[in-house]
Amino acid sequence: MRILYIFPHPDDESFGPGPAISSQLRSGHEVFLLTYTRGGATKVRHKYGYSIDEMGEVRHREMLAVAEVLGLTGMEVLDLPDSGLKHLDPVEIEEITEAHIRKINPDVVVTYAVHGISGFHDHLVTHAVVKRVFCKLRREWEQAPARLALFTLAESEMEESRMRLSISTPEEIDCATPLTDDDIKKGAQALNCYKTYQEVIREAKPLERTGDTVYFEFFQENFKPWIHSVCDQLPGR
Repeated sequence: MRILYIFPHPDDESFGPGPAISSQLRSGHEVFLLTYTRGGATKVRHKYGYSIDEMGEVRHREMLAVAEVLGLTGMEVLDLPDSGLKHLDPVEIEEITEAHIRKINPDVVVTYAVHGISGFHDHLVTHAVVKRVFCKLRREWEQAPARLALFTLAESEMEESRMRLSISTPEEIDCATPLTDDDIKKGAQALNCYKTYQEVIREAKPLERTGDTVYFEFFQENFKPWIHSVCDQLPGR
C-alpha cells in the first residue's frame, strides 16, 4: 500500500507520527511526505539570527536527514509561506495538493485532525484543504485514495504534555497503531535530525507523550474496536 502524509511544516511528521511511519515502512508499505512550507518563519530563527529564507534552508536540510533516517519512499517540500497559508487563495493550495496526490496515487492520505492538535492556523488550513481535495477526487477519479486518515492525540497522551493541545475522544478514534521499541527509536532519531529545534523538542516531549501507540481518526468511517493500521480494511480495496 501507498501512504501519503501531507503536513504544513518540517517536523510535523516527527512530532507524533514518526514512529507510526517507521511501523508502516517496516510492514512493507510505501510512505511519502509532502510539506507545504519550509518552516522558515518559526520564532526559533531569532535564536540563530537567521532570516526566514535562511531558516527555511536549514530546516529543509534537516528534513532531508529525517527522510534518510526514516527511509521515506519519497518526499517533497514546497515553499509556500510559513505561517501564511490562511492568506493564500485556498484553491491554489488545493490544486497543488490534487496534482501531488494524482502523481503519488496513494491508497491512504494522512493529515491533521480537524483541531490541528495545536490549533495553529496552518494546521487547520491543511486539514480543510486536504479533506476538500480528498472528497473531490473521490467523486471524480477512479483511482482516488480509499481513505483519509487524520493524525490525532488521545486523552491518555495529555498526561505527559504541558502544552495546550487538542485531543480526540475514544468515539472519534478509529485506529491505534502499536509501536515497537525500534519504531520509537526511529522516531527519536528523526527528531534528533532537527538540530535547531532541540529546545522545543525537549519542552514538548512528543515521544514521551505518544508512548507506545499512535492514534488516527478516519474520515467518514467508524471502527469499533479500533483497527491497528491505517491500511487495514480499506473501503473498496
